[in-house]
Amino acid sequence: YRPEILEITIERGGKTLNVADVLALTVAEAAAVFANDRDVIRALQPIVDVGLEYVKLGQPVPTLSGGEAQRLKLAGFLAEASRSGSKGASASRQPLARKGTLFLFDEPTTGLHFDDIAKLMRALRKLLDAGHSLVVIEHNLDVIRSSDWLIDLGPEGGDAGGLIVAQGTPEDARLHATSHTGKALRDYDSSLGLGSHRVEDGMPLQQIARARRQATVADEAIQIVNAREHNLKSLSVNIPRGKFS
Repeated sequence: YRPEILEITIERGGKTLNVADVLALTVAEAAAVFANDRDVIRALQPIVDVGLEYVKLGQPVPTLSGGEAQRLKLAGFLAEASRSGSKGASASRQPLARKGTLFLFDEPTTGLHFDDIAKLMRALRKLLDAGHSLVVIEHNLDVIRSSDWLIDLGPEGGDAGGLIVAQGTPEDARLHATSHTGKALRDYDSSLGLGSHRVEDGMPLQQIARARRQATVADEAIQIVNAREHNLKSLSVNIPRGKFS
């Protein structure tokens, strides 16, 4: 910036900032600095809601990853939904049901921490509450379990796939006899100690979870239970806590 531009400053929270200083702030830092500026917080909060609070205000969009770019677009729609909602409940209810947008997300949880996935799910629910519809292509079991309707494609990948194996609620898929997704959901529930289910042909599932949390083990180890990402096949392992593994 030219020197005469940088001479223009504002004061917030005991700090004197010019435009370069502001753009160097992360979203989280900016939310703290401008905590008393309602319009600024209204613009920043949707970015926080989708888990991008670490991004700097002046960061060029081309430097974002694909997942970050998806979530930034999502933040824009959340901000729009917030503005629509602020006009009053009666005004927002009528048009949104008829003018909702259909969103298509492709693996939005890739690379996200569990906490960030939870933030993303809350953001998606806000879109639903605003009258929009979502189609999400996803393999994350927490997202699958949270869906309202599931379309399970397969039965395998590539040339061995392309068919609808099951469709319905996650519970319908969980009880399906041949669905790989259904088996994954049953195994996941078992690993969480949520009980067992029976498939449609009456065959009982594994009655004992592969890895149960035990207090003595939990005190001494970090437990990885039923890891299924990439090529891991329902892997469960204990990693000694406080050790070099």
